[in-house]
Amino acid sequence: MNKIAIFASGSGTNAENIINFFKENKKIEISIIFSNNKNAYVIQRAINHGIKHYIFSRPDFYNSDRVLQILRENNINFIVLAGFLLLIPEYLINEYPNKIINIHPALLPKYGGKGMYGMNVHKAVVENKETESGITIHYVNKEYDQGDIIFQAKCPIKLTDTPEDVAKKVHELEYKYFPTIIEKTLSN
Repeated sequence: MNKIAIFASGSGTNAENIINFFKENKKIEISIIFSNNKNAYVIQRAINHGIKHYIFSRPDFYNSDRVLQILRENNINFIVLAGFLLLIPEYLINEYPNKIINIHPALLPKYGGKGMYGMNVHKAVVENKETESGITIHYVNKEYDQGDIIFQAKCPIKLTDTPEDVAKKVHELEYKYFPTIIEKTLSN
């Protein structure tokens, strides 16, 4: 049994999509949701689905091994970042080599790095008059958005598209592909 921890900082729409995708799966289980934001709606989504959750502070994450202890206690062998905004500390990367993946709302290496998340990315795509955008699912290393790319999917961008239009197109790709790529990655 693959036991997944999802880390999220916000509303948790991707997390819920993943939870629903694996609900009946006998080989993959979403075991726990971690968040660094006590007000994140992802916590309510975890409660609604009967999934354990753990809220931690920035000092807990970077200056203690509490998060790692909880991962071990829950026999987690794979971590999915779904709208998680903190840089993953080296101790977690070392504990889970090529077992932490992230989804980014752009075609990396474009529009990656610190501060490039959510609407910041979509605004930059529109301002630079890009003709396409998309998603990148990648392994996590010690730099923002620098890990090896697992999968990318593209969507066309019109000159008349707003950042909100781009966000809608990118979200559709996230919901369509993220759970299936998680499943494929775990079966490799």
